[in-house]
Amino acid sequence: MTPPNSFTALQVMQDAPVIPVIVLHDVAHAVPMARALVAGGLRMLEVTLRTPQALACIEAIAREVPEAVVGAGTVRTVADTVAAAGAGARFAVSPGYTPAVGKACRSEGLALLPGVATASEIMMAQDDGFTEMKFFPAVQSGGVGMLKAWSGPFFDIRFCPTGGITPQNAPEFLALPNVACVGGSWLVPANLLAQADWALVTELAKQTLYLRE
Repeated sequence: MTPPNSFTALQVMQDAPVIPVIVLHDVAHAVPMARALVAGGLRMLEVTLRTPQALACIEAIAREVPEAVVGAGTVRTVADTVAAAGAGARFAVSPGYTPAVGKACRSEGLALLPGVATASEIMMAQDDGFTEMKFFPAVQSGGVGMLKAWSGPFFDIRFCPTGGITPQNAPEFLALPNVACVGGSWLVPANLLAQADWALVTELAKQTLYLRE
């Protein structure tokens, strides 16, 4: 059963042109950063499980920024899935796909964007009922050309390309009919976090709303 106030993967992808990919090392940055991104029009926030502080950051955003929809990125195991859900994440993004992670996300009520880089991985995820996926690492795995090639055999799959996406190449990806959004790390670079320049984070978020032509 789908928990109340949950989102489908497609709803997560269609909310805005860009899902911020966020790496946080300081819990004190989590809430002001989330508020800055929401102020710029982005509420789907992927906090990656790449640091020891990540779960605490997800918990703080879920508790204190209710207008944000916080998700967990770099979800690789069932344990990651359970911990993310326990911290308040409402969606999950994985760098690859395993049936165990897919099943765990369903059990925990988390919408999942499984990571894929090959046709076989797409077919495996689709076998388990997933039709919205993360193409990762996008630029390194063939970029726009690969997505165009996949549009034939995988006409019913929607992608969120992540990895090597920039404000300069994002419009080319977003123009493809099988791309619902892109994932981008440029919105919260380490230097802006260190400087606590939340106004610039908000401005960068606002600019992403015009990337889809």
